[in-house]
Amino acid sequence: MSRMKKRPRPTAWANSLERSFLNLARQATASGSRALATGLKPARAARTPPPGAGAWLPGVVMGAQGVRRFRLYRPPGILFGERLPLMVMLHGCGQDARSFALSTRMNRLALRERFLVLYPEQDRLANPQGCWNWYDTESGRAFGEAALIMQAVDQVCLLHPVDRARVAVAGLSAGASMAALLVTRSPERFKAVVMHSGIPPGTAHSTMSALGAMHGRRTTSPLAVTPEVMAAHWPPLLVIHGDADSVVSLRNGEAAVQVWAQAAGARAGQVRTVQRGQRYPMSVTDFKRKGRTVASLVAVSGLAHSWSGGAASQAYSDRRGPDASRMAWTFAARQFRSALNA
Repeated sequence: MSRMKKRPRPTAWANSLERSFLNLARQATASGSRALATGLKPARAARTPPPGAGAWLPGVVMGAQGVRRFRLYRPPGILFGERLPLMVMLHGCGQDARSFALSTRMNRLALRERFLVLYPEQDRLANPQGCWNWYDTESGRAFGEAALIMQAVDQVCLLHPVDRARVAVAGLSAGASMAALLVTRSPERFKAVVMHSGIPPGTAHSTMSALGAMHGRRTTSPLAVTPEVMAAHWPPLLVIHGDADSVVSLRNGEAAVQVWAQAAGARAGQVRTVQRGQRYPMSVTDFKRKGRTVASLVAVSGLAHSWSGGAASQAYSDRRGPDASRMAWTFAARQFRSALNA
């Protein structure tokens, strides 16, 4: 293993941010999940495909911010000449491609609905907790990581049967924040973006400001885009956020839909309360312009910093919540159909 550079002496705010990231790992342990222990197993365990039919394919990209691995789930039975949608899934802190796939069970949904799933993976040398550095725009590191993710998307589109007109991106926590940042950089590449428990772009620009943003103490800058450009090139946004989230404040989810709606000139509709079976209830607010949904906020009652409806055996996953994977795919598929009919 190559010798790492000596770190500068940490400041108080840097220590505070690191404690916040480490708290995520402690929460995983407290929840009774074995995912953290799984993450410490030999590398061969991380390479084991998730259960189920289909291929679990490795890949790698390289750029100014180093090397990033990724995994691609490819459902079986793809016909010659067939093109399938692609869902890009960005994991949160303390996760990797495999654990995120297990938590969200997105592969199982992709098998049933027939789409591919790309799981870019953060390098622990780039962030010891495995977080995407979405906040570090001041140094440009966030943009470098965004470029690496887009390289992974490009590579998958080139080598696999992807319909480039049907690509969506979703993420959890730091992955949600990176998903939104990707869209601000390349809005025309995506038809939908899903932020689960994340922070909108324009809220933090450095490590120090990220801590305040996580707790909802930062103001989000407006998106620098006109309503006409927003309507023509930007994908609609779905935000899923728990009202019991003590790691990333629900105020961030509210801010995300507000900046999307303001940029598009959209207005909020009536709040709807929805509950499916014994799962947590959710409040749903749609923001529309000329009948088109620009943004939707799903605030889940009782949900902490976890993937809603995720696998019970995984960290950052709450099976009692409404199925976020199903909501993400349904939202994306609706945008795919709208684009075809436009």
